[in-house]
Amino acid sequence: MQVSIACTEQNLRSRSSEDRLCGPRPGPGGGNGGPVGGGHGNPPGGGGPSSKSRAAVVPRPPAPAGALRESTGRGTGMKYRNLGKSGLRVSCLGLGTWVTFGSQISDETAEDLLTVAYEHGVNLFDTAEVYAAGKAERTLGNILKSKGWRRSSYVITTKIFWGGQAETERGLSRKHIIEGLQGSLDRLQLEYVDIVFANRSDPNSPMEEIVRAMTYVINQGLALYWGTSRWSAAEIMEAYSMARQFNLIPPVCEQAENHFFQREKVEMQLPELYHKIGVGSVTWSPLACGLITSKYDGRVPDTCKATVKGYQWLKEKVQSEEGKKQQARVMDLLPTARQLGCTVAQLAIAWCLRSEGVSSVLLGVSSAEQLMEHLGSLQVLSQLTPQTVVEIDALLGNKSHSKK
Repeated sequence: MQVSIACTEQNLRSRSSEDRLCGPRPGPGGGNGGPVGGGHGNPPGGGGPSSKSRAAVVPRPPAPAGALRESTGRGTGMKYRNLGKSGLRVSCLGLGTWVTFGSQISDETAEDLLTVAYEHGVNLFDTAEVYAAGKAERTLGNILKSKGWRRSSYVITTKIFWGGQAETERGLSRKHIIEGLQGSLDRLQLEYVDIVFANRSDPNSPMEEIVRAMTYVINQGLALYWGTSRWSAAEIMEAYSMARQFNLIPPVCEQAENHFFQREKVEMQLPELYHKIGVGSVTWSPLACGLITSKYDGRVPDTCKATVKGYQWLKEKVQSEEGKKQQARVMDLLPTARQLGCTVAQLAIAWCLRSEGVSSVLLGVSSAEQLMEHLGSLQVLSQLTPQTVVEIDALLGNKSHSKK
């Protein structure tokens, strides 16, 4: 029998944050809420109550619903959150490999980045089959193999959609989800990934086929969870409803772009999904592909991905009239950053972390110095008072408002 890993909306609301993280409280006999005298509610010796009474469930007293508990790592200061309302704990800052691994930076630099991140408490590493045509996964896999870190101590995510040139090597058909994920595992040199993402929606693949394929790879041990990336709220809800209808496994999180100039989805749409069906958010591009920097001098910043070969489309976007307006707004945020004693980049990342339902923000960096700067955003997060957020919203002039 296939068992869904997500809770119903009613169960999610009725379980307190402590119960969700720690399980049932011990009962009088020291077990998991069971009677005195035996583990799991069964007395020693094989005897016990009838099957009818064994099946009875003692209802847990109602508790107010609340946000899942955030914890701080010892010695690193890294904060950890639940992935949506699943039980998986992820660092609130993750390391992405888009553009950098297998392309922009050397393998030696990539290893330095991964090492610094891991030693500072980052446990979430994200990649995709399409990044550098598979080279990003190979680089990440080689580093993980050489490091010999315990597999249970980190979380690996990859994304499936664009896998090759053949018609059957892209999309979200059952064939490509299974074969694409197996190809990713081969490149990563891993037996499983923790989360496999559908790297965009696919109008050519029925939703039932997608959800059944994701359920299959989880049941086969190739992945532990699945999520979506760049899906609409309606598409995520359709996948959830399909999983509920056929007793399949629903997605646990959505990967979404989120920064000062891309905020409506994460602020207005995803929080509702988080509360209703437990889907969390892993966000990317907190610096708008490197545009958000205090070093802007009228040219495209060196840190911006628009300077990388093959990203001419991004350069044109940055140099557009709207792009220039956004750069001017970044300059307007400099006094706020100085007041908080941080850089604009740190302010931008902390601002992303404040959003409800966001489990982790993925960082894209090309040097250890840049990574250390971005990790410093954790100290800024506690300084983002409601008044400071209001001031930032006033400077940006693009706060999302409910259409109800």
